[in-house]
Order: sequence, then C-alpha cells, then structure tokens
Amino acid sequence: MSSTDEAGGTGAPEQLAFIRETVRRAKPRTWLGARRAEHLPVARVLVDKGLLHLDQFFDYAVPANMAEEAQPGVRVRVRFGARVVNGRREGGELHDGFIVERRAESDYAGPLAPLAQVLSPEPVLTPELLRLCRTVADRYAGTLADVLQLAVPPRHAKAEAEPSPPPAPLPAAPEPGSWSRYPQGPEFLTALAAGHAPRAVWTALPGPSWPQEIARAVAATLAGGRGALVVLPDGRSTARVDEALGELLGGGLHATLAADLGPKERYRRWLAVSRGSVRAAVGTRAAMFAPVRDLGLVVVWSDGDGSHADPRAPHPHVREVALLRAAEEGAGVLLGGHAVTVEGAQLVNTGWARPLAADRATVREVAPRVRTVTDLDQARDAAAQQARLPSLAWQTAREALATGPVLIQVPRRGYVPRLACGRCRTPARCRHCEGPLEAASSDVPLRCGWCGEAEERWHCTECGSFRLRAQVVGARRTAEELGKAFPRIPVRTSGRDAVLHSVPAEPALVISTPGAEPVAEGGYAAALLLDGWALLSRPDLRAGEEALRLWLAAAALVRPAGEGGTVVVVAEPTARAVQALIRWDPAGHAAFELEERAQLHFPPVSRMASLTGSPGAVADLLGLTRLPEGADVLGPVPVPGGRRGEEVERALLRVAPGQGAALAAALKAAQIARIALRTPEPVKVRIDPLEIG
Repeated sequence: MSSTDEAGGTGAPEQLAFIRETVRRAKPRTWLGARRAEHLPVARVLVDKGLLHLDQFFDYAVPANMAEEAQPGVRVRVRFGARVVNGRREGGELHDGFIVERRAESDYAGPLAPLAQVLSPEPVLTPELLRLCRTVADRYAGTLADVLQLAVPPRHAKAEAEPSPPPAPLPAAPEPGSWSRYPQGPEFLTALAAGHAPRAVWTALPGPSWPQEIARAVAATLAGGRGALVVLPDGRSTARVDEALGELLGGGLHATLAADLGPKERYRRWLAVSRGSVRAAVGTRAAMFAPVRDLGLVVVWSDGDGSHADPRAPHPHVREVALLRAAEEGAGVLLGGHAVTVEGAQLVNTGWARPLAADRATVREVAPRVRTVTDLDQARDAAAQQARLPSLAWQTAREALATGPVLIQVPRRGYVPRLACGRCRTPARCRHCEGPLEAASSDVPLRCGWCGEAEERWHCTECGSFRLRAQVVGARRTAEELGKAFPRIPVRTSGRDAVLHSVPAEPALVISTPGAEPVAEGGYAAALLLDGWALLSRPDLRAGEEALRLWLAAAALVRPAGEGGTVVVVAEPTARAVQALIRWDPAGHAAFELEERAQLHFPPVSRMASLTGSPGAVADLLGLTRLPEGADVLGPVPVPGGRRGEEVERALLRVAPGQGAALAAALKAAQIARIALRTPEPVKVRIDPLEIG
C-alpha cells in the first residue's frame, strides 16, 4: 500500500518515463542494421502512394523474423516519410506496399527503415504482372501504384487461407462447330490447339452463337497447353460466355471474375487463377489484368464498348492492355464483335492481325432485313405523331407481334430528358444553375438534370410562353405511348434502373436503351431503332462508329430475314452508318473511317492526349511540357462540364505514330514539375481519349 502511495507521488511520471526510455533503448533497432535477415537483407518495395513524383521503388531492411515470408510479390506494410533524429527514426505513416525484389545491398547510403509487417505470404504480384502494370502506367502517363490498384484485388484473409483445388485435366481440342461458317475459323482453332499465337479481328455473325464460339476458342487454347483470358463489357455477356464454357468444358477449368460476386468470392477465384488452379479467366474490365499462367489467348468482345475504358486513373483501355499482354507474353489475340472498330481495322491494315469474317452469302443468310425511315418522313407521318412510330415501323411491329416479341431501341433513358419552349424552341433551363430541365413522368413537377431542384412555374425567358415541347423522348415515355398504341400487348422495359437478361418468345414490346437489350428466346421477330439522329448528331469523332455498333448489337438479336426478321431504323438513309447497317458491312465502314482518320491525322493513325482543366491550369501544364518534335497542339477550347461560373478548357496534343511513349513521358514530367512548384489547380490528363469532339 505504501509503495502504491509512493508511486503516486510527484516523482512517478519521471520514473515511468525513465523506465520506458530504458526499455526502448534495449529493443533492437533493425533500421540501423541490427538483426537483419542474413540473406538478401534489403527489400525493394513499391509503396502504395499513387503520387506521380513518388512513382519509384524504396528500399527497406528485412528483419530476421520476417526473412522467410518477405518474398517478392507479397503484400507488406511499411512506414513512409519518417526522419532520423539523433539516431532515432521519428514520424512517418504506415502504408501498404508490395515487395518487388530482395537485394544484398541498397543504393541508398543512409539507414534503412525496417518492414513494419508482412501482411500475407501470398505472392500476388508476379513478375509478369509487374512488368505489365509498369508498361500500362508508362503508356498512360500514370503511376504504377494506381495501375496495381486496378490489377490486384483487395486482400481477403479467409479466402487466402483456403486451399485452391488441384488443376483439372486439360480438354481435348474441340470440333469447329459454328466456326465452320467462317472460312478461316477452323484454321484459327487449329493454330490455337497447336500452341501458336494467331491474331484476328473477328466480325461475328448475327445470332446467338458467339458465346459458344468464344468457348471453343478457349477450349482449343487449353488443349494446346496454354491459358486463356476473355474480357467482356458487361455482366450479362459474361454470364453467357460462362454458361457456354461450363457446357463445353465442365467445371474446374475456368473462373469467372465479376464485381457482383462479393470481395471474398472474387478474391478466391482470382487466387485460383494466380496459383494456376484454373487455366482460363472470364470477366469484365478488371479481369484484363487477371494473372493467367502461360497466357496463350486474349479475347476482347465488343472492344468499341465504352465500358472497356476504366474511369479511374490512368484510364487504361481493355483493348490496349490486351495488345500489350499479347506482345509481352507471346499470346494470340481475338478482337471480336458484331461491329469492327477503327482500331481493329488499323490492326488488319498494318498486317498485325488478320480478318476473321464470313462470306457475303453466309451473312445474307443469317442477317435480318433492314429498312429505313427518314426523320422527315416521320415528321410528316400522322401515325408517328400519335404513337411515335412511322407508318412503316408501326406496320412492321404489328405484323411481327403475331409471331414473337419486338425490340424497340430508344437512345435516351428517362421520360422526357430534354424540353424546350413550345413557341420559340428555346431549351428549358433551371433558374438556379442553368442546367437542362427534364420530366421524370407526366404527373410530377419538372426537375433540373444537374442540381435536382424542382421547377413548378417555368416560363420561357425569351418569349414568356408557358408551353413546353419535348426535344428528346426517353424510353419510359416511349413505353407509355406504345402501350396506348398496342393496348393488348405486354410492354417490358430494360435500362439502367432495371436490365432484363432475357424475354420469352411470346409477343411483347420490349423498350430498351442501347446496350441493355435482353436476349429473346428464338430471336426477336423485329426491331425498331428509333431517333437515329440522336446518335448520329453527337459532336464526337466516333458518332457514326458508335451508332453502327449499337444498331448492330440490337439487330443481331433479330431472327434472320428468311424467318421474317426485320429491322427498321429511323435515320437518314444516306448516312454512312445507316448504309453499313443495310448492307451489314461493319468491316467496310471501319475501313472507310480509318481512311478518313488517316487524311485528318486523327487516332488511331496518330497518338493523342487531352488536357482538361481551368484555362490557367491547362496553359501552365502546356508551358511546362516538352513536346516531341512535330507535335501539334489543338486548342485549348471551352468545353462543358464545369460548375456554375467556372470555365473549363481542353487542349488536344497530337503526335505521329511511334511518339506516343515520348508524349506520355513528357506529360508525366510536366505534371511532376507542377507538383514541385506546388501549383494547386489540377489538370485531367488522358492518353488516347475516347471522345474527341
């Protein structure tokens, strides 16, 4: 009791501090070299900072008690930013990282901080994956840490503790099946089964067979003793390929990587791929980095889909990552889709890949009949005024509903997403932020599409009128109007809020936004492609290419012309994309687009980067960038997207082929210089931007 009283006196804090200091001094200080690992005591670590000026490796000491687990590729935790003061290391925050190498000595002359913790002994960062991520980061002027966040999923300890199943026996080479419809199809499968690396741009025939054809290509690759990777734009197409692979290969040979699996299940499947338990991986955008062992084939379906471009920095595109992997690992490539992108046409034009397409007789046999209605005809048509369908489209739908469902593609979602004055046609704008007003339904007040404020007493600021007219009609309003025109027919909608995977073969009207079209059992009896002007009039270099891709994706779900399948497209018949749809000639359209791009020196013939930010920030970055010789600067020009009262500009930088790496390096160096100068305003840098207005 007395000792407790003495300890509680005024001298207690000093005594406790002395004891703590004595104990601290007695502990081994591994950062000064004590008790390091005897063999390769230095670990080179990639610290997960994601800052351009810190895009490098840092050396740390390996404590003796971590020597066995601290192997290249494992996750670790390190203290970053600490200082040495009077022989003691102070400050610094703990950050995650990856060991990329064990070394005998460090290039750094000062004392090394020790590894704080080995988070897991699982080597998730393989040398092949590290090289790929470094290449992707350099190509897109980004950091290795940012790319690794896309490539390696978050750790889940329980999934990591579970053993992966042993590899299943490899399958036999499959029969060509529906690949026989393509003159070079069986030859392509034979090359894969022989262990070769063929490269092809595949123009898939309309109809439901493409998932089975991808599955056969994967099976042929596995039969040749190599792995395969399939990347698709959405979960519905991934599910179709997964089902086709299950039917052809059975279980144990492939893993599906999808975001909706949940973190544990997705990481468990990713580990099965990394450990070599499965030889094939199928998934959406994030699967482009899946660590498939001995990669022999990379398949990218619908490479023109915008979902293949990652919205997170440094914005890599699945197609470009696939081409980089193929070149690095000696793998085959299959860029497939109902449409052909300009990038695919360039690969064929340069001889890097070969075309894989059916002959014209086969195309005519399986494609639906395509008919056109001009926007002018629709404006003059009384039926179009009542039911929003031209007479030809209305008649086609009525006849087709006798035998099956009818697909109606509407480019815009919502009810009435764009409104204007009924007298002077001035766009209806919000009083608070000048954003566009839209109608969510017929019985609720108007709301701003930007700030969400309700507008109950709108009037035109130009002429004072209180009347409104629809500039653009959305999918829900279309469904409402067609429900009145066909009162006894079920109406189903598929869009962002609720995407249908499939619909039965019974008569129904299926209203869908582009990309959300469900598959119909036995195919649609007809398809109506409305408001073609909304797709073709977009102020973008890819407007025609994108419109054709969306139309072909919908038309491919329709029955062949011999079975009565008909597609009606409401657009100017002389438009190049409409003519390509009528002829079902996506490769010809892509080749013509490529020829025009070459004359204008636009991508993919050239390499381009976009700089977006405030006028001062863009000018500042341009001033610091040492562009390659012969580079062109287009702009800057004002672009929409800023907050109210804020100006946003965009500049495009264009270089000749072969100078893309120099452009990316120059932009990265300029951004690091801005960080060193502590310039506050950011600039969004994007290499190979999808949209070029």
